[in-house]
Amino acid sequence: MSGYAPYVWGSFGFTAMVLAWNWWAPRSRRRRILEAELDE
Repeated sequence: MSGYAPYVWGSFGFTAMVLAWNWWAPRSRRRRILEAELDE
């Protein structure tokens, strides 16, 4: 990769983290909302 490997793999890693966050965050929020509704 002509010396650009850290940038390329860093970009892949950051993208993977963003995708994981986009998968996890709504589920976590939904779970908290449902738990709050059940407590009422």
